Amino acid sequence: MFKVDIAVVGDWVEYELNNDGTGVIHEISDRKNYLSRKAPKLKGVGYRGERLEQVIASNVDNLFIVNSVKDPVFNNKVVDRIIVAGESSHLKIILLINKVDLGLTEEINKFIELYESLGYKVLLTCAKFGTGLEDIKKELKGKKNIFWGHSGVGKSSILNSLYPDLNLKTAEISKSTSKGRHTTVTSLLMEVEENTFIIDTPGVREIDPYGITKENLSHYFIEFQPHMKDCRFNTCTHFHEPDCGVTGAVDKELISYERYESYLNILETIEDDMVF
Repeated sequence: MFKVDIAVVGDWVEYELNNDGTGVIHEISDRKNYLSRKAPKLKGVGYRGERLEQVIASNVDNLFIVNSVKDPVFNNKVVDRIIVAGESSHLKIILLINKVDLGLTEEINKFIELYESLGYKVLLTCAKFGTGLEDIKKELKGKKNIFWGHSGVGKSSILNSLYPDLNLKTAEISKSTSKGRHTTVTSLLMEVEENTFIIDTPGVREIDPYGITKENLSHYFIEFQPHMKDCRFNTCTHFHEPDCGVTGAVDKELISYERYESYLNILETIEDDMVF
């Protein structure tokens, strides 16, 4: 497999430091895990087969998926895409719903209940007023933690509120697009307390999990697993096959349609990668 990056944030490396402050990496230690995505498409470039892998960070314990109530609006499909990436990397996943001072809608409350029912911890936060910060700190302690989400959801603002000395750059939401502007331009690993590390990542617009096949995507939707044994075919993709246990569970409302719709959206991108 080809990768865009060689050494990434979180890697343990052996290096030689030069007199001018530059250095040479001689060896990268084996990773216990890493979080990645498909490298973003470049305009004017054609693709055939799987796109390159872009590794975001390695040797991570906790993945904090940051979304916001609005500005930009809550997006469950983004959450589900990042969950798939986190599940495939065997990370502990914690959902942060930020900017709760702007008001929780009935729809967002429904998603909070849904994700909690799946076993994911959901923390409601507001960097502006300090809501939920102590709960975040408890999860951070003694771990290597990564914060990932779209631009503008408030990752850097949350980290600044937790640790003011970080002084990470932030920006207002664009009034014309209602989307965030990129302020973090590279992933940063920072030790904020003894043995406690945080990785702030650039906001992303495109999140496609890497290395996922049509046959194994369902393994990363944890509520599908009890029903997969009821599928007629062991290679079932839970889309068009007859006697599918997963689609039967969706029909019986044992699996939420919103999550199944997210599954189909990701499945479609996997299929698209085969015909560029």
